[in-house]
Amino acid sequence: MVDKDFKALQKKIGVDFNDEGLLTTAFIHRSYLNENSDYKEHNERLEFLGDAVLELVVTEHLYKNYPNPEGDLTNWRSALVKTETISDASRDLGFENYLFMSRGESKSKGRARQLILANCFEAVIGAIYMDKGYTSAKKFISENLIRRLPEIIEKKLYIDPKSRLQELAQRKESITPKYDVLEESGPDHQRTFKVGVFLEKRKIGEGKGSSKQLAQQDAAEDALKSYK
Repeated sequence: MVDKDFKALQKKIGVDFNDEGLLTTAFIHRSYLNENSDYKEHNERLEFLGDAVLELVVTEHLYKNYPNPEGDLTNWRSALVKTETISDASRDLGFENYLFMSRGESKSKGRARQLILANCFEAVIGAIYMDKGYTSAKKFISENLIRRLPEIIEKKLYIDPKSRLQELAQRKESITPKYDVLEESGPDHQRTFKVGVFLEKRKIGEGKGSSKQLAQQDAAEDALKSYK
């Protein structure tokens, strides 16, 4: 296996593992085993466990700290544990540098890479829980994910990008954004759509996705970066 400094990583995340192998496993993507025989287990079982721990910790935090109705708490939780938010946290911690993937998978970008990083983050939670218990896993989640919650609430990031953009455009210009497919590529079973979002004839964002809906969301997200 390629040498990676997991001691430095433990120091960075503030967890001193008794079984460092658990942490290593959290970074092994399924594809790596197809090209390498030096390891026998990938991270999906730890991800399964970490996903459950993450949901419990976030739900507990929301319940104890916010008197809001169930609908609000559900929306905030969804925004906090969605792929994009978790993959950002994973990238901020430098997890990308520790991943073990096949040569082909290592070239993945966009949504595919986001999923890999998010799954890795959840697998690390699972590894911490197995090695150190609930309290340590909760501390890791609080420091690296729950801290993002105030911004999510303040900026209404729990509302999907298309809805946020429509609300903003109607408030500012009384215009409803329109989405047009600019380009389609790839084989029928693996299409990629490039979509532009327009205010009348003015293009304010572009996005790509494996479906028109995902590409529209990506375009709206792109538009929101500059359309304030």
